[in-house]
Amino acid sequence: MIKADVIEEVRGVVGLAIDDADQDLKKKINQELHQHPETGYQEVFAHDTITQFLEDRGFAVKRGTYGLATSFEAETGNSGRLVVICAEYDALPQIGHACGHNLIATSSIAAFLGTAEALKKSGAAGRLRILGTPAEEGGGGKVKLIEAGAFKDGVAAAIMAHPMPAHQISGPNAAESYDGLAGLKMIASHKFRAEFRGKTAHAAGEPWNGVNALDAAVAAYSSVGLLRQQIQPDERVHAVIEVGGTVPNVITDYTRMNWNVRSPTIARADELLARVKACIEGAATATGCELNYIVAPTYANLTANKALCEAYASEMERIGDKILLRNDKAVTASTDMGNVSYVIPSFHGAFAIPAPPNTSLHNPGFTAAASTDEAHERALRCAKGMAILAVRVLLDEEFASEAAHDFEHRHEW
Repeated sequence: MIKADVIEEVRGVVGLAIDDADQDLKKKINQELHQHPETGYQEVFAHDTITQFLEDRGFAVKRGTYGLATSFEAETGNSGRLVVICAEYDALPQIGHACGHNLIATSSIAAFLGTAEALKKSGAAGRLRILGTPAEEGGGGKVKLIEAGAFKDGVAAAIMAHPMPAHQISGPNAAESYDGLAGLKMIASHKFRAEFRGKTAHAAGEPWNGVNALDAAVAAYSSVGLLRQQIQPDERVHAVIEVGGTVPNVITDYTRMNWNVRSPTIARADELLARVKACIEGAATATGCELNYIVAPTYANLTANKALCEAYASEMERIGDKILLRNDKAVTASTDMGNVSYVIPSFHGAFAIPAPPNTSLHNPGFTAAASTDEAHERALRCAKGMAILAVRVLLDEEFASEAAHDFEHRHEW
C-alpha cells in the first residue's frame, strides 16, 4: 500500500501538472476539437491535433496505430505494470460533439499528463500509455483495437470517463445531486445494416413488374414497432432508413436500414436480435426482396470494477466532489468500452456538466453544454481523480491485485 505521505505528494504533483496545462488543454484540445467535429474513422484533425500536442510536450507518439489511421498511442516508463488511458474524440453527424467527446479527449490527456509527471517524479517502475480510440459512436473502434492486440500487453487497468448532464446522475434519493458517477453501467448493443434488393419498374405504367424494396423496409420497421410492445422495459430497438429510393414514379429496387438492438447483457441481446431479425426476414419474404446483413462490431455491456470505482470515488471526494458509487440500473446506452471491461480491469466513470433541463446526450443542447468553461473545469477535476487512480494501480501492488481480483471474480458488481 502506498504510504500516506507519498500519495499526498503525488496529489500535489498531479494537481500542479494538470493546472499548468489547463489553458493549453482548453484552447488547443477542447475548443479545437469542439469546433472541428469529425465522425468515426474520419477524425484526421483530432488525431493530428492531439498527437502534435503530445509531441510538443516531449512524448514520442505513434500515429495510425493498430491498423487504424486515426488511432495513436504515446507511452512513458519502461518497466512495471501498464495502465492505459483511453481517449475518444469522434463526433456525431450534423450535431457535432453532442456526446462530449471533446471533453473525453481533454480529461484523458490531462490525466495522462498528470500521471506521467507523478511517475517521473516518483522514480518508480511503471508504464503509462494514452491510447487514441476512434469511432466509439457506432464504429466499434475499441473492438477493433482489442482484436489488433492493443490491450494484450499485460495491461493492469484501462481508464477513462464520460461527461453527462448533471440532472441525469441520480441515486436512490432523486433529490440528491452528484458531481459524478464512478461505476457507470451501460447495456449491450448489436449494430447492423439490412439491405433489401428488389426490382425496378415504372410505378404507374407497370408496377406489377416491380419488386418494391421500400415496402420491405417499411414492413420491417412497422413489424419491429409492433414487437416493441412485447420486449422488456430495459431493452431498446431503433432504426433508420438510410437509403429509401429516388423518385416516387420508379419502384424502389434498393433500400438500406441501420439498426441497433440493445439489452442489458449480451445473452439477452442475442435473444432479442433473433426476434428482430425474424421481423426483417419476414418483410423480405412478404415483398419478394433479397436480404443482406452488414454486421458491425457488437458492444458488450459495460461492467464496473469495484476496487477501481471505490478508489476513484474516494479520491474525488477528497477534492470536494460528491460521487455516486455506481448506478444499480444500467443506463440504456452503449459503448465499446464495455468490450474492454470484459478483457481487462476497467474504469469508465462519468463527470457531471451543467446542461439545460430535458437536455440529454446526443442532443444539440448538449453540444453547446460541452463547449462551456464549466464543462472544461469539470473535465479537469475528473482528470485529477483518474490520474491518482492510475498512479495507485501503477505503484500499489496490493491495490492492483484487488482490481484484478474484482475483474476475475466480481465482474457483475
